[in-house]
Amino acid sequence: MRLLRRRPLLILAVAVPGVAALAAPVVLGVFGLVTVADVVLAVGMVLLGALVCALGAGLLLLRRSVRALPAEVAAHTRTVTEVLGRDRLATTRALDAVRERIDRIHDHSLPKVSREIRHAVTVQGRDDYEQQVAWTELRENLDTAAFMPPLRGWAASPDVLRVLVRQINRLRPDLVVEFGSGASSVWLGYALRRAGGGRLVAIEHDARYAELSRELVAAHGLDDLIEIRHAPLTEVETEEVVVGGETVRTADRWYDASVLADLEGIGLVFVDGPPQATGRHARYPAVPTVLPRCTEDAVIVLDDADRPDERAIGDRWLAEHPRLQRTEEHTEKGAHVFSRKGG
Repeated sequence: MRLLRRRPLLILAVAVPGVAALAAPVVLGVFGLVTVADVVLAVGMVLLGALVCALGAGLLLLRRSVRALPAEVAAHTRTVTEVLGRDRLATTRALDAVRERIDRIHDHSLPKVSREIRHAVTVQGRDDYEQQVAWTELRENLDTAAFMPPLRGWAASPDVLRVLVRQINRLRPDLVVEFGSGASSVWLGYALRRAGGGRLVAIEHDARYAELSRELVAAHGLDDLIEIRHAPLTEVETEEVVVGGETVRTADRWYDASVLADLEGIGLVFVDGPPQATGRHARYPAVPTVLPRCTEDAVIVLDDADRPDERAIGDRWLAEHPRLQRTEEHTEKGAHVFSRKGG
């Protein structure tokens, strides 16, 4: 390969004598020392010799290049091999690191995730089964219409309604108050009818939803038992409370309490509103507001009691009203039942 790089010098070394040999007969012919035929013959011989020399030089260069090629190939091969070796070493180290991570995941994370998934599936399956059982029991015992409004999700779950129906059957209340309205109102209306009477007043903060609840109640022919009252959220005084070790400020809105002014002798209260988005401890005002209007044996049921806010609300109720006691019901979203001691 080095010979190829020197090719211009070699060509120059060969070309200079060739040009001189070619010019000599021409010069001799110009001076009349040889004939034109001799000049032509001499030039031809010189050109032929130059061609033969050029071919020989080319063959020589080619031979030397071919001889040098294996060494060059070997050098490049070594370079490529070294590079591939370094890449292979880096790849091997990277694969070892990945293998170690996979082993850690397999030994630690996967068993934990697997346990969590099995637990979640088990809990969900148990909840689904319990809701189906509660739904069936409600349908069979309340003699409801063929098509009932769905439960769960935003609506109350069948199991907490089963708790409320049991309280209705036990207490036979003349007046039930529900904070929130919708599907649960219809089911409670059927429970009151099945118990032989009573009245349900559902408090709803959203005007449009209140109208939809009225239409739903009318569709089931329960107008004589259920009244849906619209009570927009109005400003209330806020407080600082501790929830899970964190000091927070309570919600600054609750239902317009004026809609409760004519209600006396409340035997059962279902606290399922306002919605959580209203603020912290949004459902707290229910007990301070309605407890003076309740019968001695009245029961208050707080839904969504598995949430930290609702549990903290229950703790505040117990601390501020020493006569209250709490019973925890195992339901899908958690339900706490409050009653007066000895009531």
